[in-house]
Amino acid sequence: MTKKAGPLFYIFLVIFVFFVMFPFLWVLLSSVKPLSELFGDQAFQWFTSHPTLKSYISVFVNYPFLRYLWNSTVVATITTVYTVFVAAFAAYAIARLEFKGKTVILGLVLAVSMFPQIATISPIYMFVKKFDLTNSYLGLIIPYTTFALPLSIWLLVTFFRKIPFDLEEAAKMDGATPMQTYFKVILPLAVPGVFTTSILVFIAAWNEFLFALTINTAEKYKTVPVGIAMFQGQYTIPWGEISAATVVVTIPLVIMVLLFQRRIVSGLTSGSVKE
Repeated sequence: MTKKAGPLFYIFLVIFVFFVMFPFLWVLLSSVKPLSELFGDQAFQWFTSHPTLKSYISVFVNYPFLRYLWNSTVVATITTVYTVFVAAFAAYAIARLEFKGKTVILGLVLAVSMFPQIATISPIYMFVKKFDLTNSYLGLIIPYTTFALPLSIWLLVTFFRKIPFDLEEAAKMDGATPMQTYFKVILPLAVPGVFTTSILVFIAAWNEFLFALTINTAEKYKTVPVGIAMFQGQYTIPWGEISAATVVVTIPLVIMVLLFQRRIVSGLTSGSVKE
């Protein structure tokens, strides 16, 4: 039996959405305000009577913002592709094969994913420094494994467990090798899970700040979060440019999440209902 939502529900929903979206709405409105209205009494007014795109133009003219975007795209894309590829094999083995220590491995993966970044930054920095990987794409892609791989394995294990074992047995009876079974039978059925995992890993890598700030200090290799943080000068903070840059890097992620929200929710809740 389905209950209809009452007026209080919709009122609560509107208030909830407003509070959730407030930071982004305020940044969006601030990005089109003139510099004179970002400070003083007019700073707390919602709308401006003189909207301008000067902050957006300044972001691309006065800063190497396109370089930051390119660096974040390269690092996040490569991290996503190789992490999900490796995690798919690991998740398949954990979900479908019987071997000793499987529970321990899953526990270790969960434990690693819980480590705070600040606790791992020192050894990781010494590692990349030892192999001369600072100020390079690889110097960020390797550390990103510490949070991307556990996340990918945990999500993909759930998807692989939902695939019926009968399909795998049928493929073996038809003479398929383990690799043929994996690539031609199991993996195609797990594509929704792989897709969901890829989106979440890409967003996590795109937004990462601490590793990028510590390892890549050269202007040429800074990513978007670090680049925006470095907009501020010694005596001034360019809130207009910071707001405009934040909007530019956030809108693609918001569009991506809205387009694929059903797949993401399905991936996150997969396995929560006992069948």
